[in-house]
Amino acid sequence: MNHRPFAPAAPMRHLCIAAATLATLATAHAGTQDDAQGFIAGSSLNMLNRYVYEQLDYQHGSTFRATNGERSKTQATESAYGLMLQYQSGYTRGPIGLGLDAQAYGAINLGTDANSARATPRYVAKDGQGIPNRFGRAGAALKIRLSSTELKLGEIRTKNPIFSSSDSRLLPESNRGWLISSSDIPTLALQAGRFTGWADRNARKSNNPLQANYSGAQGDAFRFMGGAWSPAGQTFSLSSYFGQYEDNWNTWYLGGFYKRPLENNRALSVNLNLYRNTDTGQAQSGEVNNTTWSLLGTYATGPHKIGVGYQKVHGNSPFDYVNRGSIWLDNAMQLSDFNGPQEASWQIKYELDLATLLSPGWSAGIAYTRGSGIDNNHLNSVYANYLGYSGHNGKHWERDAVLRYAVPSGRAKGLNLQLRYSMHRTNAAQGEANIDQIKLQAEFPFKLF
Repeated sequence: MNHRPFAPAAPMRHLCIAAATLATLATAHAGTQDDAQGFIAGSSLNMLNRYVYEQLDYQHGSTFRATNGERSKTQATESAYGLMLQYQSGYTRGPIGLGLDAQAYGAINLGTDANSARATPRYVAKDGQGIPNRFGRAGAALKIRLSSTELKLGEIRTKNPIFSSSDSRLLPESNRGWLISSSDIPTLALQAGRFTGWADRNARKSNNPLQANYSGAQGDAFRFMGGAWSPAGQTFSLSSYFGQYEDNWNTWYLGGFYKRPLENNRALSVNLNLYRNTDTGQAQSGEVNNTTWSLLGTYATGPHKIGVGYQKVHGNSPFDYVNRGSIWLDNAMQLSDFNGPQEASWQIKYELDLATLLSPGWSAGIAYTRGSGIDNNHLNSVYANYLGYSGHNGKHWERDAVLRYAVPSGRAKGLNLQLRYSMHRTNAAQGEANIDQIKLQAEFPFKLF
């Protein structure tokens, strides 16, 4: 195992040097703090309403255990309404601005019961009595800004390839810690942070222990630093991040995107994501030595867009990550991540802007992803015990179809509707379930001030 400790002193020295450099730049270049409107004058309060209904039909002998403990169930249904309030203050005027961000998330169960939801529900919460009628949580973060460099401390939602907060279900995911973001250097967006607490998407409270998705191992902290470079006026970007899930693994990420416009409203684009995970410290997830990458090419012409992708896992464990949204691989789909040990997968997808065929705001997409070569026989004991997978020559496929409508104007402008149908089929060696999914989601944002 790799027991190379993450030496915090060196990154902190780098952060101090970077902070000093940015402070110098701030005296020579105008930053966003120069336009501060004041704590109250720059404030905003937004509300997002979201309704979700999902039905999962288990097929070909696959079953699940319900929240009430009943086994061999074949149809899971959940329905709920979520309300998300987000307050963002402005910044006080002066060289250093102070502000506050706060959020309150609430959800109402719309008929989901312990007999129909899975033992680990996907949208609603779970308590000692089963499925509560309502649940929610709240949090806040202090923010400090110098020029275009911002420090946040408290309950935060993050977005980067190795530590990203998911918002793919009813309520958003969030974490507790600190985050530095800077755009003082032109064309370069930098981030660094350290987080010690977690709130899953259906959590009833914040600051729960961090947890790996596939090993189940908990960690005291996740720290990272990195950034993205996007040259002005160019159609490509490069990003790189390094992070550590304390006493579990180190993660290094490299990403790139390139788009080439062509004549007659056509374009070609390529997207690359590469992750490298190696165990560290006490290695609570066991031995980890995993390199995973994906490459997606897309051709667009008029309202049509077609993409072909390939993804490969090199290693005897799944590609694992912390936070539900920290997987930016192109073949991570609706029902499966296609990230099994030694797995190779390919994808073909098609998207269509239906504005000319129906009316503005309509769009649709279909995708097919197939994975094979999965070998669960060499999982270390941590992954084997948590996942319960075994066998080799695992294979599976997934089909996804989605229809979307976004109201383009009028009183209902901003209303987004989405209907999704997905199928996942697998063999026993792959380890996941055979499922058909129907998902209906409606969102309506509203700005209070």
